[in-house]
Amino acid sequence: MVTRHICAEVHYKFSVVGGNSPSFRFLHISVGKLYSVICLGVSEDMLPSRFQVVRTASSLMARPLCLGSRVLQGKAPDMAEGNSHLLVTNVRNRLRETVGASTNWGDHQQAMAERASLSSQLARSQDELPVRRMKDSYIEVHLPLGTQPDLREKYLTYHNSVRFGRILEDLDSLAVLICYSHTKNDALPRSPLSIVTALVDKIDMRKHIIYPDCDIKFTGHVTWVGKTSIEAKMFMSQFYDGAYSPVLDATFVMVARDPENKRAAYVNPLKSEGLEEEKLLQEGEANKKRRVELSTASLLKVAPTAEERMVIHSLFLNTLDSKTVSFRSRVLPPNSVWMEDAKMKGLEICHPQERNIFNRIFGGFLMRKAYELGWANACGYGGCRPNLVAVDDILFQKPVEIGSLLLLSSQVCYTQDKYIQVRVHTEVLDPLTGQHNTTNIFHFTFSSPEDVPAIMPRSYGESMLYLDGKRHFDMTMSSQ
Repeated sequence: MVTRHICAEVHYKFSVVGGNSPSFRFLHISVGKLYSVICLGVSEDMLPSRFQVVRTASSLMARPLCLGSRVLQGKAPDMAEGNSHLLVTNVRNRLRETVGASTNWGDHQQAMAERASLSSQLARSQDELPVRRMKDSYIEVHLPLGTQPDLREKYLTYHNSVRFGRILEDLDSLAVLICYSHTKNDALPRSPLSIVTALVDKIDMRKHIIYPDCDIKFTGHVTWVGKTSIEAKMFMSQFYDGAYSPVLDATFVMVARDPENKRAAYVNPLKSEGLEEEKLLQEGEANKKRRVELSTASLLKVAPTAEERMVIHSLFLNTLDSKTVSFRSRVLPPNSVWMEDAKMKGLEICHPQERNIFNRIFGGFLMRKAYELGWANACGYGGCRPNLVAVDDILFQKPVEIGSLLLLSSQVCYTQDKYIQVRVHTEVLDPLTGQHNTTNIFHFTFSSPEDVPAIMPRSYGESMLYLDGKRHFDMTMSSQ
């Protein structure tokens, strides 16, 4: 009883103290020490559940901040004053220079009209374009969170970690810049190509914690090219304890369009140099083949496999009322949640501030909003702060125009042990016609500190969402 009382006191103090003050950071350390003292010799399952939440949160929140004499450990030597390097904050400016886009929203119509005249500079076939190497598109971009504290506010969460939605925005901009580096023609002052995001093939997390006061480095280059599409791989690492350590690997697929973004345009072919680059090229070809196979086997096109039908039938039998033995009577099993009760929705009015260089809504902004809604849904479902495991198969079906009403719908569609698979669907609503058009579909895999309730589909449509979520989850786990 004494232990329970102390735990409750700590939880109370922990919840009422907020912000980013020194006292708050000191409390983190105190909570950690108190946990070690009072719980010595006590098994974890004997602890009150609310203190287990405190333990999880305190350990997660205490680690990101570099204190005292260790404050310099997050400042990378290659970001020291005087070193020339491209910063994340300058990437979009570089893109505007590449395509000749205006920074003034009032000039966007004139700027787009001027770009239309660049159509004559497009290649009529891929054979007309010079072959590029992977190193021609290699880019290194820095996010100096440790070196430039003023930048930190944009990326900081309440829990003293980094907003992953902002990282998604940076990755999207970087992928576009990498592709423009691959297609660059020094003889032309502006690129006639409109390069946009078609698909986020995969983002694998190598580390769950991103420190808010340690410098970050992004690197990336083109790894595969089709006739009009480009695959770009990017790697994010963070400087901590005197060295860079990997945080995530990302694979984006971009497509090239004409200056008015109306039809496909050819891009430079790619050649490999050495065994390592040849392997990357083969992986890119395999990725394309896998995407085609997944599209062909979509549950919107073909029926579930025999094994998947057995899964759904087993779930159905598990929810039948044993007393009535009626197909209409359904009972929720213990420690389960109906799928219809695991939704979260949002609405965004798409303002000019969130436009890209082609005066449509920035794809990174859409990813950030979808991720934050998906994270909130997983957080509410699991009852704790979840960790992102992977982002998988984000499909950009249609561009989102300025002024659109963007509806976001998040659904927990599959669970297994400590994992939560979330699907976020976004669509544009035309208020005049009432018509809805799907623009994006996002898939996120989260992990929870403890096992989560099982999600239960009730209708046939929900069962298909369940199987689709299971497919994405199995694919994510197979690559871990």
